[in-house]
Amino acid sequence: MLGLDVCEFGGQVLELLWLTMCYRGLLTDKNNLPVGDEDDERNLNYNPPAQKSLQEIQEMDKDDESLVKYKQTLLGPEALTADLSGPNVKVTRLTLLCDDALEPVTMDLTGDLSTLKEKNFTLQEGVKYRIKINFKVSRDIVSGLKYRHVTYRKGVRINKLVCMVGSYGPRAEDQEFLCSPDDVPKGLLSRGQYLIKSCFTDDDKNIYLSWEWNLNISKDWN
Repeated sequence: MLGLDVCEFGGQVLELLWLTMCYRGLLTDKNNLPVGDEDDERNLNYNPPAQKSLQEIQEMDKDDESLVKYKQTLLGPEALTADLSGPNVKVTRLTLLCDDALEPVTMDLTGDLSTLKEKNFTLQEGVKYRIKINFKVSRDIVSGLKYRHVTYRKGVRINKLVCMVGSYGPRAEDQEFLCSPDDVPKGLLSRGQYLIKSCFTDDDKNIYLSWEWNLNISKDWN
């Protein structure tokens, strides 16, 4: 389905590494896929590859010079100096980007997450915005990262969003992903405060971060 015949000649290493690169491209057209429950994600027709650590990948086919160079190209020099302490994936920031705003609306996800519920992040009704997620992968390739959030108003669930982020290898610096544009609801009935429950997961159902925050939809930016 993915057109991965070219990977078969390289055995398990090429299959895993090629999926790492191709998976993100495959899912680009499915960003912000709205689903009602987990079963709907089966429509992606994607079966994640068997999980292998970065060390296992580096040890495989060490005598094949072309494969070694290929792995170095895909994984980068950071693979040799991977940070073995702390979580493999760390989500550092979520930003609401809007061309009409004076500045981006940013939340720091590295501190006490409980304080986010004490703040109100505001967007003007009717504007177009995008969600940007900053995260860091420390040591192993991670497959099928997803950003999810569920929106509530006055205790009632309004909608759910799943943003397919993709698969990534370790990097020394933060990596980022932009979700597809979305529109803020407009009208008197849509104004007010919403509770949003967010989480960042992967294909193996690992939850790297979950947090709650408040979004206020107002008539204007003031």
